[in-house]
Amino acid sequence: MKILRKTFAYILPAMLVLGGNSACSDFIEIDPENKVPAEEVDFTQTANMYQPVVGVYNEVRASAMHYINALLMFTRDGDVWSGRYDDQGAAADFSRSFVYDNSYWGLNQVWINWYNIIRIANAALESLDGYAQYLTEGSADYETYLSYCGEVRTMRAWAYYNLVTNFGPVPLYRDNLQTEFRRVTVASVYNYILNEDLAFAMEHMERMRPNQMVHPGAITAYTAEMLAAKVHMLLGNWEEVERLTDDIILNGNFSLYGDYYQLFKIPGKLCDESLFECQVTDFGVGSGDEITVDQFFNCQGPFSLTDGTNSLGGWGFIGYEPEFVAWAEERGEDVRFTTSFLRAGSTTPEGWTIGGANGTSTDCWNGKAYLPYEQMTPGRTTYGSNNNVRIFRYADVLLMNSEAKIRLGKDGDAGYNEVRGRAGMPAKTGVTLDDVLDERRMELCGEWGYVYQDLVRTGRAATVLGPKGWTEDKIYWPVPSTQLQNLPDLALEPMEE
Repeated sequence: MKILRKTFAYILPAMLVLGGNSACSDFIEIDPENKVPAEEVDFTQTANMYQPVVGVYNEVRASAMHYINALLMFTRDGDVWSGRYDDQGAAADFSRSFVYDNSYWGLNQVWINWYNIIRIANAALESLDGYAQYLTEGSADYETYLSYCGEVRTMRAWAYYNLVTNFGPVPLYRDNLQTEFRRVTVASVYNYILNEDLAFAMEHMERMRPNQMVHPGAITAYTAEMLAAKVHMLLGNWEEVERLTDDIILNGNFSLYGDYYQLFKIPGKLCDESLFECQVTDFGVGSGDEITVDQFFNCQGPFSLTDGTNSLGGWGFIGYEPEFVAWAEERGEDVRFTTSFLRAGSTTPEGWTIGGANGTSTDCWNGKAYLPYEQMTPGRTTYGSNNNVRIFRYADVLLMNSEAKIRLGKDGDAGYNEVRGRAGMPAKTGVTLDDVLDERRMELCGEWGYVYQDLVRTGRAATVLGPKGWTEDKIYWPVPSTQLQNLPDLALEPMEE
């Protein structure tokens, strides 16, 4: 096989170095650039050992929360679509008719976004190893080093998870000096995620909630367990799904946040339901520096909301299909309907009127991205400003656990009913697989493409999405044309590893 002697710069922008010589009690406040070149870092200063980890969290915030990820990844399940044909019409074709244009800039950007995180994670692990040479193996500081490596490995595994569930076979980028970029099979990527990154992370990270960590909001062993459970769910390994989610439920001390509406807003930041959350801050002041997710929320909001005096507005890119809204109404949803859907002409619980569609998009937008004006820091009124992005939630753990138990011939009522109870829905007995899948559809709508993954793994995509143009060969997106032009080995058949 020909080995391409090209740098990964074709796939990724120029390398951002890790290191630094400042510290802060809240890790999201550390300078995201980490500008000190790695060769200049004094690794004997082991008190600075968390800074490479901070660099990865910052890259997650910059790359994973790029608005194009939401525009393409959240809109694959037939319930959610990209909302507009007048701007980024190719993205609308991806979600409404499953016409994949591999020359579309956004597809290439999604690819780049996830490999950015992997690249920074690789560099962070190298930096952590630099500190480790000055630690005594078996000491408390050495155990901290191992835990930090677990955080980085979990974020890297999550990046691979998003690559493989969207693009299918992809290259494993093990080293930032790597020069060979042939894709490996989906099974090989899953094996890498589970056995090289998450197994290490689950062994060495803290077994506590993220909001209990010394660095509040940092991911933990339970985050790694949840990601591993999601991979095993895709593989149909239900005993492992049950085992991992049982451990989270029985030992993690997680609980559902009582108010579903506020869960996705400022009061719900880093609550006991959160297993993985991208943090932001405006430091509580109305101007100056802030740490944001750029346009992640803004792209999802309706064009306008007003209370008659003040106004907010987004880009109108993430909308719900009328059939899904009607399905939710027919179920008798109230709490989740109010939270998840912003319909043109209706009002929010705060009394703000939602503007119309301007003739170019949906008339119902993703309410989980909405932050009330009343919760914003005065002077910071960009749509969703100062809100965290929820990535992994305990509700998903409960529903995975219920499904695993049902598939194993056991009673899956408990977790299912706990999720429904928070939403004000009546309890059921003898819960079925269809019940759980419907609950996942409602509970997780508009979140990270989980419902699309459910359709594919259960074999229901052909029935649900087939009328829209989906076929089995469209489970995954094609490799972006820019990548194929610069790295032709990506066109080779994926290999087992």
